[in-house]
Amino acid sequence: MAEEKKQEKKIIIDEDWKSKAQKEKDVLKEKDDSSQEEQEQQSLPPGDFSSLISLLATQALFAMGVIATEKDKEPKKDLRLAKFHIDMLEAIEEKTKGNLTEPEQKFLSGTLSQLRMGFVNAAK
Repeated sequence: MAEEKKQEKKIIIDEDWKSKAQKEKDVLKEKDDSSQEEQEQQSLPPGDFSSLISLLATQALFAMGVIATEKDKEPKKDLRLAKFHIDMLEAIEEKTKGNLTEPEQKFLSGTLSQLRMGFVNAAK
């Protein structure tokens, strides 16, 4: 008789666990759906010159191993790719010469200077 009660409780607990787990799963799915909708509704910042320069500079920093993507893990260096991104910025500097505002020119030249120094350090 004691064994029958244990088995009955086990079945009840098991069924209760299943329903709770399903409810939690449904709640998580609703949260995921709502956060995806929020992300889709959020607008991106305007595409402007400083955003373009920052994008390429960030890619160069990733390639130099300055920015890590995983905690407690040595970032992977790809100096060839870093040089490519720096070269892209140099091409932008060359092609926009005389067409940038003073703040834009300072931002671009300052970014390039910092990336070049970082590249030299990363290459050592």
